[in-house]
Amino acid sequence: MALEQALNALEALLGARLSRKSGDLDQHGHSETWFPTTPPHAVAWPETTQEVSAIAKICSAEGVPLVAWGTGTSLEGHALAQNGGVVLDTSRMNQILATDAEDRLVRVQPGVTRVRLNDELRATGLFFPVDPGADASLGGMAATRASGTTAVRYGTMRHNVAALEVVLADGRIIRTGSGAVKSSSGYDLTALFVGSEGTLGIITELTLRLHAQPETISSAVCAFDTLEQAVETVQMTIQMGIPMARIEFVDSEIVKVFNKMNHTTMPEKPHLMIEFHGSDVSVAEDSRRFGEVVAEMGGADFEWATTTEERNRLWKIRHAAYSSIIASRPGCIGLVTDVCVPISRLAEAVERGRDMIAAKGLFGPILGHVGDGNFHATLALDPSDPSELERAKEVGHELAEMALEMGGTITGEHGIGLGKRGLMAAEHGEAWAVMGQIKAALDPNGILNPGKMLPDTAPAAKA
Repeated sequence: MALEQALNALEALLGARLSRKSGDLDQHGHSETWFPTTPPHAVAWPETTQEVSAIAKICSAEGVPLVAWGTGTSLEGHALAQNGGVVLDTSRMNQILATDAEDRLVRVQPGVTRVRLNDELRATGLFFPVDPGADASLGGMAATRASGTTAVRYGTMRHNVAALEVVLADGRIIRTGSGAVKSSSGYDLTALFVGSEGTLGIITELTLRLHAQPETISSAVCAFDTLEQAVETVQMTIQMGIPMARIEFVDSEIVKVFNKMNHTTMPEKPHLMIEFHGSDVSVAEDSRRFGEVVAEMGGADFEWATTTEERNRLWKIRHAAYSSIIASRPGCIGLVTDVCVPISRLAEAVERGRDMIAAKGLFGPILGHVGDGNFHATLALDPSDPSELERAKEVGHELAEMALEMGGTITGEHGIGLGKRGLMAAEHGEAWAVMGQIKAALDPNGILNPGKMLPDTAPAAKA
């Protein structure tokens, strides 16, 4: 059979770095959230671009699905081999290849994680700013166009990937982009592959833009009686041109959960968390001006921190939000969804979202990146009650419809994967079909991460 022939050829190529053991298959069949376990037929651990190319050629020749895997931290089932086939684990492609401090660039393999990269960069005075929360692989972050808490100042992966090396479905190796600051040469293929979720090619090398480590960092947390006050504070801060590095919010439900799980006594109100980066003088001035805005807008319980330990303590409620929500309902599974709306509609969107969750009888606190209109609902569900999952999916659909109605998007950073594929036509119309045509041109046999994001017909590998 075609599948068996492909696996035998891959075994000859990789030896022990191709596994059909049930433990390895199950490990690569799990998602971070509610999706059922879908083990692949095999897991491959390449170490070089040439090996990725050889794997792609074998899978292409035999029509076997090939799904790239980073650290498995995505939230919409992006890396699940729902049609079987081979999962290509990039964790052994984990070399930092070259750092160019003068041009503020670094070349890495896709398995390097963001925390490790920043640890290695510490002595250079530079850092990579994109922070999705999880210690994700940089290849996966590029493939899903990740962003996170620092996007309001430093941008998303779209802004911070300068060049790529990519293996196409037929095994061809191409390079996109360059180390130049700008270019008007041809199609922007780098931008095409960033966010393509492994459906167009497998990223085997990245050239990333770096930023200067800030001389001073100052963080603050403050409470507001209403979410509207908090959002209006952010809007005024943006209009005044105060340069925020991070600006996050959590709703009162998250504060209640956090207090319960961590034995803290924060006011059970909506909170803003903000961070400023810069020189001693600029951070002091930015902090002062922001404090004036907070006072004018009725903020209270204001707390500043400048040392690493103090900042980590203040930010713990945001970074530990997901784990606290899940732990607050033992044995639950999570459905985490996100949408992004114009900032002027954010407060309204969050309030409507809370009403949607309450109307379905579900528990789902809300948090988000208030500086760019992106918010997340974490729905904690009882796995023994299938109706809760169905109601949660309905909430996700209603939130997406609301975001589109407001001129926003169905996802600001989590991506499409399996979970939001059914919403693509509503957002993109005929443009979704154009995406399918691009997929067909680059992957005519549909072997790369089939069944995700695009309106294509996916092959299935049957044992």
